Amino acid sequence: MRRVLRENALCALTASAGCATLAWLGLYGFAWNDYEVEAQPAFEALVHGHVSSFLRLAPVYGGSLVERAPFALMPGLWGGGELAVYRMVALPCLLAAAALGVWLAARMRAHGHSTLSRAVALGICVANQLTLSALELGHPEELLGACLCVGAVLCAARERPLWAGLLLGLAIANKEWALLAVGPVLLTLPPKRRLWCLASTGAIAAAVLLPLTLSASGGFAASAKATASTSSTIFQPWQIWWFFGYHGPLVHGLFGAPLYGYRTGPAWAGMVSHPLIVAIGFALAGLLWLQRRHGARTIPGRDGLLLLALALLLRCLLDTWNTGYYMLPCLLALLVWEVSGEARRPPVLTLVGVLLPWIVLHELSTGGMSADPQAALFLAWTIPLTAALALKLYAPGLKFSLRPREYGRTAAKNDGLALAPPAR
Repeated sequence: MRRVLRENALCALTASAGCATLAWLGLYGFAWNDYEVEAQPAFEALVHGHVSSFLRLAPVYGGSLVERAPFALMPGLWGGGELAVYRMVALPCLLAAAALGVWLAARMRAHGHSTLSRAVALGICVANQLTLSALELGHPEELLGACLCVGAVLCAARERPLWAGLLLGLAIANKEWALLAVGPVLLTLPPKRRLWCLASTGAIAAAVLLPLTLSASGGFAASAKATASTSSTIFQPWQIWWFFGYHGPLVHGLFGAPLYGYRTGPAWAGMVSHPLIVAIGFALAGLLWLQRRHGARTIPGRDGLLLLALALLLRCLLDTWNTGYYMLPCLLALLVWEVSGEARRPPVLTLVGVLLPWIVLHELSTGGMSADPQAALFLAWTIPLTAALALKLYAPGLKFSLRPREYGRTAAKNDGLALAPPAR
């Protein structure tokens, strides 16, 4: 134990510093972000001891508020106010990213990755622009859900169904998009252990969500149903349906801010986008199972991560609500997949394929680029990336820029990750 602590002390300190820096930059206040209008009323009721009001006021991602409720009560120990609560409920999300980053760096060190590769991977995990965007907009739960989903696939790769189910259940309760991780987790587990995983997933998710669904007003259930197939006027340029919209009356955003150049989306796009995301996620998993059913009884852990990254990327493409931090779960899944392979190089694909294009697009949008060019650039970036990941997953024998690997090889400790031994 002392050796483990000694080897990872510097990495843990670096991860803590990165998370603290993001917290300082992104948690300066909650005025005018989603936390103020969605989560703050519920947390305020909880802090004053009104549990029933907390459950009644919880937003559609109320399960995340339940999971982070103990942290909302901690500022009461030192007399902290609303700002302290706002910062404390983001703490478990940042700690989850730090834990994932330390684990990832330790595994990379054990498999012979260079110091540069480990530093880049750790930096992407704990201190990236997408996480900062999520914090600024009041949605740290997106980071928590991403870490839980990746952790569930990693536990499944090590044949730990109860731990995989625990993390997956917490992720689904945190936010419903985590249903996209069900397929990757189950396919990575041996068939005889999948039932245990499903049972633990259902039990954990039900334990978190049941109080919300049984609350007197039923507000959580109503909002969840509305989100599943919504007719909302939210129509962002960073999604595949953008050019089906039309230029009509001036569109207004949050707090009535005018959005010049924005389109009004067709009603059917909002109705089909969320159900379609879930359907395609399960279809991708089913296709992979059909393709490999005559081979190994389980999907290698790396393929589970790649399937998760692909499904999460398609979520961004298909969701009419898509905003910058939606890409965060895909970023982390792709990062862990890339650095767990045979190559001993920094995660170039994650940097060039996800993080840098998003930063460029974000800077162009804040710099005044109109909505239509933003949409065109987003599609020009994400559609080729989606095709590349799909080819890598379903046609690994093809030779293209993402290095293919051989199938049929067994991994150390039977986890399907880091197939090759470290270079000597």
